[in-house]
Amino acid sequence: MKSYLFILLCCFSTGLFAQNIPDSTANADIIIENVTFKSAGVMLEGTIFKPKQAFAALVLVHGSGQEIRMEKMASLLAKKGIAVLTYDKRGVGKSGGIYAGPEVGSNNIDSANLNLLALDASAATDLLLTHLTAKNLPVGLMGFSQAGWIIPLAAKKNYHINFMVLFSGPVVNTLEQLRFQFYTDGKRNFWETHTETEAREHVSKDPDRYQFAPTDPRDALATLQSKGLWLFGGQDIQIPVGLSIEHLNVLKAKGKPYEYRLFQPLGHNTVTDETIQFAVQWIKTIANAKKRK
Repeated sequence: MKSYLFILLCCFSTGLFAQNIPDSTANADIIIENVTFKSAGVMLEGTIFKPKQAFAALVLVHGSGQEIRMEKMASLLAKKGIAVLTYDKRGVGKSGGIYAGPEVGSNNIDSANLNLLALDASAATDLLLTHLTAKNLPVGLMGFSQAGWIIPLAAKKNYHINFMVLFSGPVVNTLEQLRFQFYTDGKRNFWETHTETEAREHVSKDPDRYQFAPTDPRDALATLQSKGLWLFGGQDIQIPVGLSIEHLNVLKAKGKPYEYRLFQPLGHNTVTDETIQFAVQWIKTIANAKKRK
C-alpha cells in the first residue's frame, strides 16, 4: 500500500504547479489578512489577499501532498483583481486536524478524505464571503490536479460557489485514475510510444491493484449549475486527458455549463502565464454577466 500512496504524492502535489508562477510581492492596492476558520471540528489557518477593486473572489484548493497556503498564486491573482483565500491544508502548517497521505501511510484519495477536504474548501468559501465588501461578486474555487475530485464535492455542498477552475483536474473516478497512472509509469515519452486508444483500453480493462470505493467527480458535476473551466495539457501522463474531455463533452451535451481548453505542448503542470491569464479572462466574463443581471 505504501508504494501506491507514494506515487500519488509525486504526481498530484500542488508544489508542481508553483514552478511557473512568477515572483509576486504585495503592494499598496492589496490588503493581506491572516485568518482562522473552523471546519469539521478543527481550526484551519490561512491568508486572504484582497484587492481594493475586486471583480471576483475565489478559494485556492490544493492538490495532494503536505501543502501549505499558496501565497504566490494568491498574490498574483489579487494583483489581477481577484480576492483570494488560501489556507494550509488540514494537518499541515498551522492548520489543525490529521493529514492523510503517503508520508503517514494512509490513502489520500479515499472518499472519506476527499469529502473532508471538500468540507474544508466549503468552509473557506463561507469565511471569504464574510470578508468581501462587495456582496455581488462571483465566488468560486480554483484548484490543481487532485482538486478535480475535491472541488465538485465542495461545490455540491455550498450553493454560494458560482464557478470552478481546475488545472489538470481529472474527470474520471479515482480507480480509473490509478489504472492510467500505473500504465504511464511516469515515463515522459509515454505518448511517443502509446496511442490514445491503447490508454483507454487499459483504463477500461486493467484489474485494480487496490480495493476501495471510487469517487467519480461526474456524480457531483451532473447535479451542479456552477460554471466550470478545465485546463488540460496534451502531454499529461498523470491523468487521462482524452477520457476526461470526453466525459466533459457528455456533460456539456446535457446542458451543463462546462468548458475546457487543451494546451497541447503542456504536461501535467498546466500553470503558466498563458493558462493563468486565460482563467482570469474566463472569470471576468462570469463577473460581467453577473453585473448585467
